[in-house]
Amino acid sequence: MSKNIISSSMQKSVFLLLFLFFGNSIIPASFQTSQPTDQLTLKVKVIGVKDGDTVEVLYYQLPIVIRLEHIDAPEKKQPFGAVSKQKLSDLSFGKIVTLVSKGKKGNYDGRGRMIAEIYVNDKTNINKEMLKAGLAWHYKKYSKSEVYAQLENRARKNRVGLWADKNPIAPWNFRK
Repeated sequence: MSKNIISSSMQKSVFLLLFLFFGNSIIPASFQTSQPTDQLTLKVKVIGVKDGDTVEVLYYQLPIVIRLEHIDAPEKKQPFGAVSKQKLSDLSFGKIVTLVSKGKKGNYDGRGRMIAEIYVNDKTNINKEMLKAGLAWHYKKYSKSEVYAQLENRARKNRVGLWADKNPIAPWNFRK
């Protein structure tokens, strides 16, 4: 486990060093958009799906672990954990996607994972699709988004995905 944390920290460090030394010049011109300076936008290829809210992407030759912003999916050993992972894989694996992360150099969690929203075809928000499918919770501890709250409420009301379960356990409670 510590090996993953070290490699994740190393990935973050290498990524940040590239930006410190080269700035936006390491982002190909075709990927640069007229974006606010308070967010980082990257085109990457999804090369792995770790669970229902975490993917691994390739930016040039640099693998980066991405934690989907606003959501928390069931853990692998939890009911709907495998289904959630499969849905995220169906939506993203092997595809070129656009990451949008807050902050000029991106936003990271305590494990060194970049926190981002992921878009397929620059329009389909995968984070939102996971909520619509009822395969994730709106992670209210870290997100105040009304849009994400409404998507979870709609899935709950329609008993979609994990909401069909009589007593779904939130991942943050399952991890305790």
